[in-house]
Amino acid sequence: MITGKDVDHISWLASIKVVEEEKECFVASFNSVLDYFHQLDELDTEDVEPTYRVVDLTNVFREDEVSESLSQEESLRNASRTEKGYFKSPRIV
Repeated sequence: MITGKDVDHISWLASIKVVEEEKECFVASFNSVLDYFHQLDELDTEDVEPTYRVVDLTNVFREDEVSESLSQEESLRNASRTEKGYFKSPRIV
């Protein structure tokens, strides 16, 4: 069962603000989803083959081909900050 406290925690993790009026709606929605999963858990799937994709896909990637790469100058051209031929990022402490 999802509670208002759980919604507060989820909203904190997602970095979104949930006002009190929305909280009860989220509690009901989350619990509805969980109830549906409980119904699915009750189904007998003993003879059902596992499915990883709904559509049978093969490798949709292109073949690897060697090609010219960007020069260092071209790579750094649009960088907001560079230093001594490298990308420079803000310090993270």
